[in-house]
Amino acid sequence: MIKVAFYDTKAYDKPSFEAYGGQNGIEFRFLETKLNTDTAALAEGCGAVCVFVNDDVNAEVIEKLYKSGVRLIALRSAGYNNVDVKAAFGKIHVVHVPAYSPYAVAEHAAALLLTSVRRIHKAYNRTREFNFSLNGLTGFDLHGKTVGVIGAGKIGRIFIDICRGFGMRVLAFDRHPADDGIEYVSLDDLLRQSDVISLHCPLTDETRHLIDGAAIAKMKKGVVVVNTSRGALIDAEALLEGIKERKIGAACLDVYEEEADVFFEDRSGHIMDDELLSRLLSMPNVIVTSHQAFLTQDALDNIAETTVNNILSYYKNAGLCDNELCYRCGNIERCKSDRKQRCF
Repeated sequence: MIKVAFYDTKAYDKPSFEAYGGQNGIEFRFLETKLNTDTAALAEGCGAVCVFVNDDVNAEVIEKLYKSGVRLIALRSAGYNNVDVKAAFGKIHVVHVPAYSPYAVAEHAAALLLTSVRRIHKAYNRTREFNFSLNGLTGFDLHGKTVGVIGAGKIGRIFIDICRGFGMRVLAFDRHPADDGIEYVSLDDLLRQSDVISLHCPLTDETRHLIDGAAIAKMKKGVVVVNTSRGALIDAEALLEGIKERKIGAACLDVYEEEADVFFEDRSGHIMDDELLSRLLSMPNVIVTSHQAFLTQDALDNIAETTVNNILSYYKNAGLCDNELCYRCGNIERCKSDRKQRCF
């Protein structure tokens, strides 16, 4: 029996992981707490840990896990900015779920965009109070507008297809553009020309605060900004200033830079300590969802199945797993597929 400490467990996680794990000889130890330096000891007796986006897998945590016998960190997400992959190299293997459901995230981005530009959230609240006035609900057509997509990976490409279906002109910025019929431009050109900007790139040292005060200054007045990737891609303080100055017409956020202690929890009976988030939520042109873009049953099943297969691959294939994140050559996601052998 393979024992796995499953951190930051939510009610929606258990059914899929219990089903796929039970079928494959994996015993998940479900823990509600997040993984950090104080909770790493809870993985004692387990050979692997399963973590999510707000678990803090830093160098100290990795050292504690290693000393307790953990040899595998299985991310149930695509992003890995919360894991010190460099510190893990040579000690603990790290695997992730590169594509659980790009459609779920791209569709949620489109849903946020439509909700914002057509004032659907405001209309919903009004009609529930029998207020059927249309005053203040005027939106604008997406058809004919220009959307700038930052990051043309799997999710970005699906979002591009959706936007093309609306009849939008699509511009894209990607550090590794492909010859795929998409109009790639520089980041500055994208910022200047776009009526809508949607972020679909990973969080790295290079992309942290990609959208800051300088970037916002280059944008069109009234631009709509959508972020369903990672909160720290946007400097939240600069975003708030852009909204207050009427430079940004609307912001649609499924992620937030300081979300770790807020999102995924019921805070309705508490005073919000995060003043910046409170101010963003108070703005009439800001929509915030709590990192739910991935949350479809299709995605949950895919996440569980891929994570279980990653764990099985590690234990049954002498540590070889196609979805391993390797630090050996610095090309973290592609190193494994290029070399076709264990990273260490």
